[in-house]
Amino acid sequence: MNVMTCYSVKNIVEKLFLLFMMGFAFCACGDDESYTLGVWHRRSDFDGLARGSAAGFTIADKGYVCGGYTGTTYKRVTDLWEYDIQGGYWTQCASMPDAATARTGASGFAIGEKGYITLGQDNSSNYLADTWEYDPATDTWTQKDDYKGGARISAIAFGIGQYGYVGTGYNGNYQKDFYRFDPQAAAGQQWEIVNGFGGQKRQGGTSFVIDDKAYICCGVNNGSYVYDFWCFDPSTGVFTQLRDIADTSDDDYDDDYTSIVRANAVSFVIDGKGYLVTGEYGSLLSNYWIYDPATDLWEGEDLTAFEGSVRKNAVAFSTGTRGFVVTGQASSSYYDDTWELSPYEYEEE
Repeated sequence: MNVMTCYSVKNIVEKLFLLFMMGFAFCACGDDESYTLGVWHRRSDFDGLARGSAAGFTIADKGYVCGGYTGTTYKRVTDLWEYDIQGGYWTQCASMPDAATARTGASGFAIGEKGYITLGQDNSSNYLADTWEYDPATDTWTQKDDYKGGARISAIAFGIGQYGYVGTGYNGNYQKDFYRFDPQAAAGQQWEIVNGFGGQKRQGGTSFVIDDKAYICCGVNNGSYVYDFWCFDPSTGVFTQLRDIADTSDDDYDDDYTSIVRANAVSFVIDGKGYLVTGEYGSLLSNYWIYDPATDLWEGEDLTAFEGSVRKNAVAFSTGTRGFVVTGQASSSYYDDTWELSPYEYEEE
């Protein structure tokens, strides 16, 4: 090997070593930057009084917040507010009529172009069973049949197709019954029992709807947080139990289910997946979880925590492509902020 060849080999080796070190340095720098999935954007603050335990529903591209508890000064309220998701602003609508007492812990759902508020608790701590229909086209309220299962608070509610469904809750005792609501039925015949729910009794549970199926989870029963998870298919009227949302089996999947279980959380849907946000499990929670019905699995790793103050008893609404969290409470604090999750953006830690 001549001198020129030796020099060339040496030069090549030095260049390769330099490239290696540059790559190592690049990787080291990259390791210093950590990212989490999802970015929470603060939107226009709720124009009404700060509150917790309000009810809500979504109609097209409008979210609605009604009633709730605002603290010891104003107590329970009947006002209704509309959030224009495209425009990003709030408008006050007609309050519930005088016959509809102010309430907290009511349940809300939408059927078609109308919203419904039912159940709750009044300022004298009486449980309520009345049901009210709101028509945004005329900004008016109409009373419907009382909930057939009896007065209660903190029930689960959702709308699918031409019907609404309400169940579970608390009225001095924990409940697990479900009833279907038909707003087109004759007076006295609008509520019909739906049998087959084999889950635990609870209050403070939540639900979300994907492809015309409702998913039911969370809540508390006799001082214990519940971890069963159910799917309801209204086309068959069948409740099906899915994988528990806690580490309760020998399967590897649930080893990562460290903090899904909670009460007084909210949920919404974005692009065919369910998002479970806020709530409490001994203390208030800021993390969130994503449920994929295609796999019946939850994902909660490396997700950006909710960036508002930790809270329970908030309201959530969703268009199916955008999800929002508004109001809520923490101890004696009540909130009036509005947050939207952009689930596909990354945030640097």
